[in-house]
Amino acid sequence: MNRYRALRSSLLALLLAATTPAAAEKPLTLDEVLASVKSTYPPYLAALIEMDIANGRVRQAAGAFDLNLSVGGSFTPSGYYDGRSGAALLEQPLPFWGGSLFGGYQLSSGFLPNYNKDRTQRDGEAILGFKLNLLRDGTLDRRRAQLYQARVDQELADPLILRQYIDFIRAASIAYYNWLAAGHRWQLAEELLRVAKDRDAAIAEQAGRGAVAPIIRVDNERLVVSRQISVVQARRRFEAAAIELSLFHRGEDDEPVISPRSRLLSAFPEPPVPDATRLSSDIAKALIFRPEIRRLDLTLEKADIERRLAKNNLLPNLDLTLQANQAVSERTQKDMERLEMEAKVQFSLPLQRNEAKGRLETIEAQMSRLQTERQFARDRISADVRDAMSAVQAARQQITQTRRNVELATQLEQAEALKFQQGAADLLALQIREQATFDARQLDVEAHAEYLRALANHRAAIATDAPASLAR
Repeated sequence: MNRYRALRSSLLALLLAATTPAAAEKPLTLDEVLASVKSTYPPYLAALIEMDIANGRVRQAAGAFDLNLSVGGSFTPSGYYDGRSGAALLEQPLPFWGGSLFGGYQLSSGFLPNYNKDRTQRDGEAILGFKLNLLRDGTLDRRRAQLYQARVDQELADPLILRQYIDFIRAASIAYYNWLAAGHRWQLAEELLRVAKDRDAAIAEQAGRGAVAPIIRVDNERLVVSRQISVVQARRRFEAAAIELSLFHRGEDDEPVISPRSRLLSAFPEPPVPDATRLSSDIAKALIFRPEIRRLDLTLEKADIERRLAKNNLLPNLDLTLQANQAVSERTQKDMERLEMEAKVQFSLPLQRNEAKGRLETIEAQMSRLQTERQFARDRISADVRDAMSAVQAARQQITQTRRNVELATQLEQAEALKFQQGAADLLALQIREQATFDARQLDVEAHAEYLRALANHRAAIATDAPASLAR
């Protein structure tokens, strides 16, 4: 009995599941698409790797200051002297004055001449010393310049990522609005077809009674076929827009999601009225948050490091080395002190210095070019904001006009339909009015989409959606 009850319960559950209507899909919103871009859009995730690359370059440049171990030795297999020597040294490059600190141990044995630098005390010597560059490579050298530039590249990753982020958000927004507009145009095409089909049934009944000529029905059938073609075309445009949108909208498995028409919003978002008085503040905001200026500033900073290095290379070399050798035991050579110190100064200067002078001229010319590009970038940003605001205002005006156009076309269609029902007008006149209303509604859909696209371009122009982590 229990088995039968369990079976009956299972059948009832399946029956209820089959007869209960499925929950309606939630409308797809722009916020959902943009959230997908930020978390799963492959080109954006690839752009974020730029930061890891920059971090790796900083570590690579810092490798020039790694602690170095060197071990070596020598011996004389034949000849008057049969001495042997060996040494192990640690050298730590210093982050200032191009210098380094070194220390270690060296030991020699056998017979070596007194002037041989490898000759040590009987039990060897501890070595400690340092090198400094007093002129050239003092305040800056190639190692430090590369490290400083790598750190600038680390900062440069932010504007590079931000530029791509802004472009991706704008492209995703425009793809979403195109999908929304294509869906509404498809609905309008289906509505126009439905009107022709409903009228076809009425005309068929009238033709059967002899109230209208059979050719009238043929004409309406032709209209039905024509509008069916329009529906197919509208559906194809919607499918293309949905496929384009799927590049930005992805599911939990990171796979593209082709959004069906059931997820369309019932109407376009109500467009806000643009505030033309904000133009000056928008330009000021764009100059602060747009990544182009920041990128050029950092590029100039890198060039300035290179310019300082080129000026450094014009200086002569004046190197100071101080070294102390300490015997490790009391057994010392007769002609050597237990503690010996040596100071050495070396001066050198390339007389022409053409390489350094040419490098300096090149860098200064490049910096002048970057300054010019920076000024034009400011002009370009201002022009972008002005153009974006102009497009927003024009699109907003079109919405007002297309709405009025729909109202007028609808009134004319309704009047023509009434005349047709009363027999005072022909089918052709009614078709013209229906097409005019359809065209007016299509223009209204396109005007709303154009306004929303203009808003997306305006937000991109002033970097409204720039994340705090990337904006300066």
